[in-house]
Amino acid sequence: MRVLVTGGAGFIGSNFVHHLLREHPSYECVVLDKLTYAGNLENLEGLEALPNYRFERGDICDAHSVAEAMQGADAVVHFAAETHVDRSIVEAGSFVQTDVYGTSVLLEAARANGIRRFVHISTDEVYGDCGERPSREDDPLMPRSPYAASKAGADRLAFSYFCTYNLPVVITRCTNNFGPYQHPEKLVPLFVTNALEGKSLPVYGHGRNTRDWIHVEDHCRVLDLLLHADGVEGEVFNVGANEEHNVLEIADLILSILEKPKDLLQHVPDRLGHVRRHAVETAKIQERLGWAPKESFSSAMQRTVRWYVENPAWWSRIKSGEFRKYYENMYGHPDARQATTHAADTGRPSAGITATLPPPGSPFAG
Repeated sequence: MRVLVTGGAGFIGSNFVHHLLREHPSYECVVLDKLTYAGNLENLEGLEALPNYRFERGDICDAHSVAEAMQGADAVVHFAAETHVDRSIVEAGSFVQTDVYGTSVLLEAARANGIRRFVHISTDEVYGDCGERPSREDDPLMPRSPYAASKAGADRLAFSYFCTYNLPVVITRCTNNFGPYQHPEKLVPLFVTNALEGKSLPVYGHGRNTRDWIHVEDHCRVLDLLLHADGVEGEVFNVGANEEHNVLEIADLILSILEKPKDLLQHVPDRLGHVRRHAVETAKIQERLGWAPKESFSSAMQRTVRWYVENPAWWSRIKSGEFRKYYENMYGHPDARQATTHAADTGRPSAGITATLPPPGSPFAG
């Protein structure tokens, strides 16, 4: 089988590519990625020498690039999107362009190429605030940010291609992912890396907004199942781990793991349109596919924090240049308590970052 993975140099996409080639070594994998600020070829390091892997730089909004990448493919797993809620609030146009129009280009190419399975990665953000119970697949879509609205548009566009053209589409709506290679604009890597740098952890508003959290490898296992499952065309599947935690709980856990002081927490003005609670009902995928998460939340979070502790060169390069400007725009000037200097300009971790690693006897020592 040849699988086209769009956005495969991003966080979830790159983890899925590693999973796919590890679990199905006879498959061919083509990655199409524009390499925006969130795409990083380092996420795919080690795959270049494989004869069944190919990377193509291209934009999903460009029909020519899509046609070339999709040639000979049997299946498409579509991750490529602008994904960060905060950025969509500042500049919504690129989200509509990439997430909606880009998806339409892919769907047209998939129809022309006779693709046998099109896995569309949506998000639980499309439901808006779930209220008193987790969202079900048949709940109305009430997106509350430009990002969520663009994903809702792409979600329904994909479904329309199943209804109109019988394109074998399956749609997933997953909760918040965490794990290795996640861009440090997102909550978990931002809090971990800020703590390692001795900087404040910016908490929107009161910090009690809750999300269901799933480790990225569990998400990849679901996508693998849906890539191969029979009788799922035209259906939506919620994906989550039933691990709801608010921002203060996540921050407290990260600071505890790293043995950092709790006064690093800093409350900042709340995000516009901030959703109080995201959670999804996962009975459908459990009953239909027999899936359940393998990773416990606590062990997965410890493993994730360890990855950022052990890979400062990866994230320190990202947290420079454009990211510094973005950070100041969102949260204000970097905290005066910052104990290190960025080493991204040289491509090497600073001595200060190394000095913040957990001491002997901590959960990550040795």
